[in-house]
Amino acid sequence: MVVGKVSRPTMTVYSPKGKNTGAAVVVFPGGGYWVLFMDLEGTDVCDWLTSKGITCVLLKYRVPGEHLSPRSGAYPNSPIALEDAQRTVGLVRFHAAEWGIHPNKIGVLGFSAGGHLVAAVSTHFKRLYRAVDAADKESCRPDFGVALYPGHMLAHTSKEFELNPYVPVTSQTPPTFLLQAEDDPIDPVKNSLVYYAALKRAGVPVEMHLYAHGGHGFGLRRTKFPITDWPQLVERWLKTIGITSE
Repeated sequence: MVVGKVSRPTMTVYSPKGKNTGAAVVVFPGGGYWVLFMDLEGTDVCDWLTSKGITCVLLKYRVPGEHLSPRSGAYPNSPIALEDAQRTVGLVRFHAAEWGIHPNKIGVLGFSAGGHLVAAVSTHFKRLYRAVDAADKESCRPDFGVALYPGHMLAHTSKEFELNPYVPVTSQTPPTFLLQAEDDPIDPVKNSLVYYAALKRAGVPVEMHLYAHGGHGFGLRRTKFPITDWPQLVERWLKTIGITSE
């Protein structure tokens, strides 16, 4: 299901099936900041996460209408998606006790443009909007980030290999997992590489997996390529950084 012209953001909470690990993940579907792939990179992901005892919060963030080009809808040309991401992380932390979530085990996961949104909210902890309610007093810094075939990481710079300056990585950026295929025809693998390099320089724990084949936009749909088993890599990484346990 592809949706566009989202002018009012929504978040949908999916509770764990069976054991609750106390972890939560806010999911950002991709779509070039133009549309949102709400099933391929949304509800499918929530089915997987909740089966592993993780609360999933699916964010339908604002994307522009026809009067804007796809690129002009991306941060920083338009801050609305990042505002929605910041607001959602704060809301999840505010409701942590009510939803059976540990307040220090709230992460973000996104695909393509949603992967860029993972990086954006992982590097911008000061809200871009005025406080709405008590939830905005909570930290909007995620505790971990998972960026899958991220895009926009090389934008707004004239150099061939330089991180987008609107993704200001610091030592406070949370632990990050990166995954991409080298034959990605939409977002070159340099997007992951340049972010990985910046995270390493800042001393941020980061794990990256690159595969020769896989293309773009595969989500959780099974393919013939080894990259299709990426969910198990994420599961092991979450255990490694102490978000979930054996």
